[in-house]
Amino acid sequence: MKAFVIESGELKVRDVEEPQAKAGEVVVALKTAGINRRDLGLPKRYGNRPEALIIGSDGAGVIEAIGDKVSGFSVGDEVIINPALRWYDNSDAPPAEFDILGMPDHGTFAEKIALSAEQVEKKPAHLSWEEAGSLALAGLTGYRALFTKGEVKEGTTLFIPGAGSGVATYLIQFAKNAGARVIVSSRSEEKREHALELGADRAIATDSDWPQELADETVDLVIDSVGAATFNRSLEVLKKGGRIVIFGATTDDNVDFNLRSFFYGQYQLFGSTMGSREELRAMLAHMEEHGTHPVVDRVFELEHAQEAFDHLGSGKQFGKVVLRIK
Repeated sequence: MKAFVIESGELKVRDVEEPQAKAGEVVVALKTAGINRRDLGLPKRYGNRPEALIIGSDGAGVIEAIGDKVSGFSVGDEVIINPALRWYDNSDAPPAEFDILGMPDHGTFAEKIALSAEQVEKKPAHLSWEEAGSLALAGLTGYRALFTKGEVKEGTTLFIPGAGSGVATYLIQFAKNAGARVIVSSRSEEKREHALELGADRAIATDSDWPQELADETVDLVIDSVGAATFNRSLEVLKKGGRIVIFGATTDDNVDFNLRSFFYGQYQLFGSTMGSREELRAMLAHMEEHGTHPVVDRVFELEHAQEAFDHLGSGKQFGKVVLRIK
């Protein structure tokens, strides 16, 4: 079968052996697979190892084979892949055995994948294959950050620095479904317009004076993945006693901030990453209840996976970049 792999330090599309379902596993014939920013960093992490590794965390397809001791699924079922491995019940932090699909395990950028039946969920009927294949990692990350950690509710004012990421597009929609007010920032006027079309109430320029721009707002919650470039700026516009949830750091990992100002302001800081199967199922129910659709930016054929990587790496996307497998 065809797969997009890292091999000897290089990304390439090549033929690999088809997987077989072991006990407790299913084989999914993939139709689509979403690319995440995590995938862009895997070649550096994997290094020059000669063994080909299939990367990719998100995907959707049809169950083709079922191993022994699998119940609840049948050949022909349409499913999505849950990339949060071995994290079943909601908890304050992931269990020690938690990992993310696509390294060290073989991932979803292939025609087929074999994995535990515990890691698949029925595909929401209202979603296209392109939407379903790009759903789980970014959607689950946003859902946990917003509801579990951020405790968003009706009337909350949420600020999201960086409007164009896949997670941000879910945050905007989920927060609006919950009755929150949503403010975003972006360097791109086009992305600000897209965010407003998606449901954001307000969009400001990244290079503007945030305290001045938001002087008439009371920001209850900030959800940020930019890191050092926005952390202190976000604190400047967060109300005293407000919460800030961090789920990534696309700029610098290390941040300096004034502890005295922080504790006098009674701010609440939370870290978040991915989420449990319990939260994924709650997210799927939320999306079905509200008819929510993932935002798909562009779709590339598997043979053009490198072009898709380059597009995501450019930062020009609004929403998810997807590979069409079959």
